[in-house]
Amino acid sequence: MSSTTTDRDPPPSAPRGHHGHAPLWAYASLAASTSLIGSYVGLSKLLVLVFPIFLLAFLRFGMAAVLMLPWLRRGPAEAPLSGRTRFLLFLESFFGNFLFSICLLYGLRHSSAVVAGVIMAGIPATVALLSWIFLRERIAGRTLAGIALAVAGIAMVALNKHGDAPGSGDTSGWGALLLVGAMVCEASYVVIGKRLTHDLSPKRISALINLWGLVLVTPLGIWQALDFDFGGVGTGSWGLLLFYAIAASTVTVWLWMRGLRHISAAKAGVFMVFLPISTALVGLVFLGERMSGIQALAYALALAGVMLATWPSSTTRRA
Repeated sequence: MSSTTTDRDPPPSAPRGHHGHAPLWAYASLAASTSLIGSYVGLSKLLVLVFPIFLLAFLRFGMAAVLMLPWLRRGPAEAPLSGRTRFLLFLESFFGNFLFSICLLYGLRHSSAVVAGVIMAGIPATVALLSWIFLRERIAGRTLAGIALAVAGIAMVALNKHGDAPGSGDTSGWGALLLVGAMVCEASYVVIGKRLTHDLSPKRISALINLWGLVLVTPLGIWQALDFDFGGVGTGSWGLLLFYAIAASTVTVWLWMRGLRHISAAKAGVFMVFLPISTALVGLVFLGERMSGIQALAYALALAGVMLATWPSSTTRRA
């Protein structure tokens, strides 16, 4: 499975589907990526009970690095990595893998669930702002309206789900600041990834940023590994860890980059709403949880935002 510029996908400069609109499979790739992330949130919580955070990240990146070794190979039509591209790959991993995890995990320790949910709901809007500043993307009015609906829907979910929880007001300024940092990191991941898709194939981007993630977390991972009892880890936990590494570091990143190369960063950011939606569906189907009418309305609002932002306009369809 060598990495080439084709990767069974058309190159970024290829026609964008009928009448200039992005192909449906590109949207499907973004939705599948964020949905898969949301579906294994519970899995990551189980693994944190077994492995310390940095050791877990070290093992995850290490396993994925072995699996993605063939993806590191440069395709025949790809130019050698420039210094600028190497720097962007480092930033992509630093913000999207390393700093995001630290800000989110430690921010959650000092914040209420409702504050965390509302702040993270701002990711699509932050992506749009950064894409306008750094990529000079022109954001259509319908895309902005779709972003607003998506943000409002996910914020409603957070407020309805956790607003009455005990201790819901226990949020420090430090905790809220860390969560804002996590939101900016995730938005930066989308914007930098969009720039990288112009030069590299999705598979090679996935492999290279995973390798950077491994480099960044290795000192902390080894530090926690020195006092960890590996013999006490059951076979089932190792199996879950392997699945987590494949899903989190390989499949989801490849799907995201595959779709992102054909869609603007601002529109791609709206697809972040599938993360909490898929998490909720897993709870409904497998954990016996219930969804209130307000929550169902909020998710419908978020999905309407996705449809509004991505549905081709009448002028596009006639073009």
